[in-house]
Amino acid sequence: MSDWIDHAVWWQVYPLGFVGAEREALPAGTPPVHRLGQLQAWLDYLLELGCSGLALGPVFASGSHGYDTVDHFRVDPRLGDDGDLDALIGACRERGIRVLLDGVFNHVGRDFEVFRRAEAGDPDARRWFRWHGDEPEVFEGHGLLVALDHGEPAVQEHVGAVMRHWLGRGVDGWRLDAAYQVPHAFWRAVLPGVRDAFPDAWFVGEVIHGDYAAAVAESGLDSVTQYELWKAIWSALNDRNFWELAHAVERHSAMLASFVPLTFLGNHDVTRIASRLDRPEHLGHALAVLLTLGGVPTVYAGDEQAFTGVKEEHEFGDDAVRPPFPADPGGLAPFGAPTRELHQRLIGLRRRHLPGLAHARTTVVHLTNTTIALRSTGPDVALVTLLSTDDEPQHFPDALHGPVLTGSHGEDGDDGEDALLVPPHGWRILGG
Repeated sequence: MSDWIDHAVWWQVYPLGFVGAEREALPAGTPPVHRLGQLQAWLDYLLELGCSGLALGPVFASGSHGYDTVDHFRVDPRLGDDGDLDALIGACRERGIRVLLDGVFNHVGRDFEVFRRAEAGDPDARRWFRWHGDEPEVFEGHGLLVALDHGEPAVQEHVGAVMRHWLGRGVDGWRLDAAYQVPHAFWRAVLPGVRDAFPDAWFVGEVIHGDYAAAVAESGLDSVTQYELWKAIWSALNDRNFWELAHAVERHSAMLASFVPLTFLGNHDVTRIASRLDRPEHLGHALAVLLTLGGVPTVYAGDEQAFTGVKEEHEFGDDAVRPPFPADPGGLAPFGAPTRELHQRLIGLRRRHLPGLAHARTTVVHLTNTTIALRSTGPDVALVTLLSTDDEPQHFPDALHGPVLTGSHGEDGDDGEDALLVPPHGWRILGG
């Protein structure tokens, strides 16, 4: 794996929602609708935000939401065709933007060609899937998502071929959807051949619970999604219980001994951070944690504009967190500007301390229910993040002194005020 990932900050997009595509696949024979190119108008915005990579949700032909894939080698006609994806990748390359694709390899849609053959009685096709009698096993109760048999060599060969195909078209890595459902042995079988052809590629698995470090070690993946830290950030802020965050930060720091996790405050599967936090002024706290800890951070498109949206547990319950975007950044509402500027400020601070901050270890150096201080240290970097959810000003211990780099009131440099006196519900980052 190349060290380019140590400099990465992803901007994640759910393409079908972003471009306002239809909910269901286009009728057979309908010409492609060339929408994917709309993303090119947002690439300079991505860079101005401070990000360096575009993490795309599903772009392959599917029946509905993109995770019911019917053809891994074809762009969804609601987005366009191969030429549209090639053009987007080319535009990213011109700007030095890395591209991550979403690979759904745990399950497929019922219109997947091999599954149709399996239903028709083809014994070779039937071996691609897991069965309960005559009924296929499905993913987490979703009847339209049929589970692949990951012990079948033909499935392993297919997934490896898909990965190599799109890496050969210029993408830089893969997010592996529902990796927590896939046996580690499957990735161990597939990834070496892909890495032989593309040694600089990066592979991150979607893992929600469990032993993250063991999942990486046993699967051969480079990284997994850090849901534990995500939950602790917003939960600790809402509950005014920084003990929860302290526990998660200590576990997170230990993980960095073996791999660099993918960190985030939001994605296409969860309620947006602006809707999740009880107090809007705590967004800066959450961002300060995300961007001063080790890891590979991701910003879910729209979170930097204070988009709201609650995920609901019913059909199309993700729609609120996967809305269409305007044709270009000029169509954004002005209310999002302060949140965007906050992201720019904190991402900019992080980028000035890369690559060392990607591998930084963090220790909890002060802790109460409503205050916490985190010291992150790595090669050529030392930062102290002070957070308070208290209703009164809080003075942090004198031993934590350092120049003010930024904070909840936009502080920049030592202005003569007490750097350790944090205002109510405020935050501050000091040079360590």
